[in-house]
Amino acid sequence: MTVFTERELDYLHAERRLGRIATVGKDGTPHVVPVGWSHNVEDDTIDVGGRELDQTKKFRDVARDGRAAIVIDDLASTDPWRPRAIEVRGRAEAITDPRPLIRIHPERIVSWGIEPQRLARSVDSGRRSAGRGGGR
Repeated sequence: MTVFTERELDYLHAERRLGRIATVGKDGTPHVVPVGWSHNVEDDTIDVGGRELDQTKKFRDVARDGRAAIVIDDLASTDPWRPRAIEVRGRAEAITDPRPLIRIHPERIVSWGIEPQRLARSVDSGRRSAGRGGGR
């Protein structure tokens, strides 16, 4: 089972490849940068890659703190203005082998402009199923 709704999966598997990852530095300062990403279907995670990723601040932040968030977004329309996005927050791993990547395990998912209404839900890490709460 997946933690994402069917429409969220359709959005994630479309041609979007740029997102923004957020980590926290050791002094508590937020750090946000654009990154390439993919949905890892087998693990139901968001995997972030990049050139020399293991040499970056975001990789060091995740290795130290074990937390990250990513926003994947675009504009469905500019007239009328219709943004769409999925925000995924959760436990994160800084993986070095076989190639460096940051793996984000969803614990909180917020999406808007994808479903008929905004969705916000926490994910039970012991149970990998899509919650369909409309809470904010």
